[in-house]
Amino acid sequence: MLFAVLAACAVAVAQDSTLAPAQPMVPPTASAPVGEVPPPQEKLPAPANPIPASAPAQPELTLDECIARALKKNFDLEIARYNPAIAEDAIQVAKAGLDPTLTLTSTRTFSQQAASLSELDGSPSPTSDNTNTRLAVSEKIATGATVGLSTQLNRAANNSSFNTLNPAFNSAATVSVSQPLLRGFGMEVTKASIRRAEIGLKRANLDFKTQAVTVIESVENAYYNLTFAREQLAVFRASLELANKLYSEAQTRRDTGVATDLDVLSAQVGVANARGNVIQAEQADKDRQDALLALVGQGDLDEKVGTVRFPAVESAAPVFVSSYQLALQNQPAYLSAAAAIEQYRIDLKLAKNARLPSLAVGGAYGLAGRKGSAGAAYDQLPNHDGYNWEVDLSLSVPIGFRGDKAVYRQTLATLNREEARLRQLEQNIQVQVRSAVRAVEANMEGVSIAQLAAELSQKQYELEKARFDAGLSTSYRVLQAQTDLDNAQVKELQARVTLNSAISALHRIEGSSLHRYHVDLH
Repeated sequence: MLFAVLAACAVAVAQDSTLAPAQPMVPPTASAPVGEVPPPQEKLPAPANPIPASAPAQPELTLDECIARALKKNFDLEIARYNPAIAEDAIQVAKAGLDPTLTLTSTRTFSQQAASLSELDGSPSPTSDNTNTRLAVSEKIATGATVGLSTQLNRAANNSSFNTLNPAFNSAATVSVSQPLLRGFGMEVTKASIRRAEIGLKRANLDFKTQAVTVIESVENAYYNLTFAREQLAVFRASLELANKLYSEAQTRRDTGVATDLDVLSAQVGVANARGNVIQAEQADKDRQDALLALVGQGDLDEKVGTVRFPAVESAAPVFVSSYQLALQNQPAYLSAAAAIEQYRIDLKLAKNARLPSLAVGGAYGLAGRKGSAGAAYDQLPNHDGYNWEVDLSLSVPIGFRGDKAVYRQTLATLNREEARLRQLEQNIQVQVRSAVRAVEANMEGVSIAQLAAELSQKQYELEKARFDAGLSTSYRVLQAQTDLDNAQVKELQARVTLNSAISALHRIEGSSLHRYHVDLH
């Protein structure tokens, strides 16, 4: 409000004053005639010392260096980096279902009867002492069959006088197999969990790339914003320097009777406004620097960021067709969604197989030996003196398969839903690419327009300053031209930030950011 009042007064003085550069100025006296310049009043206090320039510039910090640091030390990426490791171990968990299983059991039993029931017991108080040890290994193979190999040793001892072997050792070696013929049959079913986990690892890596691309875009925008803040601060500092010069000139002109106190006050207000702009710009510079450091490091917020600058922008505008193809081929989020469809198709195959009855065929063949020692019992096995075999067939049919059919319908509906989402994602990518390409094209034009406007404001300021130096203008008009120049230069900077941000967004949608910075996340 104060500045508006002063501005109106300055305009009125400029229009009504009889001062002209061609007219000789009357030296100020105690009784100056009406119509001549009144004697100068007491000098107004000088403005506060201008804000000092920033410290000597640090070494330049390039955008490539920021990206490299962020990929190593960014918190979001550090957190996301655990997911591929977790997914890789999930593959080992799935493969463990096909690993051999070793089983060892040993049981000892002892019993003594209170009295004999028959002379055939061979003892008035029959006792028995048995130890049974079994060692087995089994493994599920790719066809879904379970293959087993086992050996068993039984030691039986009692106090019967009729036993010819006491203790007696019974040995056995058996091989068995059980093969499902319907439900659970085939390599696709047996290895489905492994294949699903492998796709899960692929998705985890793609999701990590998605996070990396997002971080790259965030770092780019933070770098552009810091560059804008630095450039804006330079503009306002230059404006403050000009405002101080104008204030000094206004004081000199007033002392010589060419200007009035109102001109000096207007110039002083201009200094105050310029100083306020510098203070706000310095705060923005510090805030943007902290934002960049938070993205590229951990606990390095006190680091001094060196010189930053806008990267060069290619003059050629992007082409929609090529950008859209890049997005479909490289965008990690889209590729991850496509990989998820593969997982749902595996689930559908499993659900379809689960609708079949459980039918399995099995068989076993074993050799047996019996001697008075364990070694002799095992030595007898190759003689085939004792053997056994069996063949079995089992069938299990849930009446109606109601639960299995419902699971199949759920799985099919889930697959159809995710395929529809994938098509929707393709359309969204197409819309995003079209919008991003238009944004880059429009902002390239916006930068050109802003540059022309800044050049025009520069010439207008220079012209107004020349008129002021010649006594044909007022400090208010010069300050107004300077303000217009500041605004035009800041708008040009904003246009450049917007253009670079639009390019970054396009590269994120294309999935080309990693290739652009030569990043290999493997």
